[in-house]
Amino acid sequence: MRIAAQHLYQFKLHSYSWRYLSMKNFDPSKTFSKPLELTNADCERWMKCLLARADKVGLHGEVPVSAVILDQKGHCIGRGSNRRSKEYDPLGHAEIIALKQASLIKKDWRFNTCTLIVTLEPCPMCAGALVQARMGQVIFGADDPKRGALGGTIDLAKHKSSHHKMEVIRGVMREEAKEQLDKWFKQRRRPSF
Repeated sequence: MRIAAQHLYQFKLHSYSWRYLSMKNFDPSKTFSKPLELTNADCERWMKCLLARADKVGLHGEVPVSAVILDQKGHCIGRGSNRRSKEYDPLGHAEIIALKQASLIKKDWRFNTCTLIVTLEPCPMCAGALVQARMGQVIFGADDPKRGALGGTIDLAKHKSSHHKMEVIRGVMREEAKEQLDKWFKQRRRPSF
């Protein structure tokens, strides 16, 4: 009986210490701050880089989509391009790959102060992951009227089940991004006789 009480006391002491340290190191500015405000020129500069990267990915047989995650200072902390075919991975979307990399660099799964920029409107899987990651802002180029989940077929950023509301900016270099995708799909579907 005495040993059980001693273990319980140590557990309570450990739990109290952990809570105290957590609160002691708690920084509300990291949790409640807003993401970086990008100018139109900044958005276009990043989108041009992403479209160039997506071109290279498209040459290797992947759907040409690329993404980048910026922290509150405007530094790239994660980037990704589609890798579904290359890695035989149904989760190999550019946004998911960028999120995984950024979470390792940030050492956190919360992205309230971050911005994701991507060439194509995120699908339901990626939009759901962005909501779960509490992404502060999403900027995308081409709309996806068939599978888009930030306004195309559904808007998970504003859906009543969404516990986190993120800012969405659509249509940055829309025509260039749409043209890149249309061209890629047209080449893939060209009959080979």
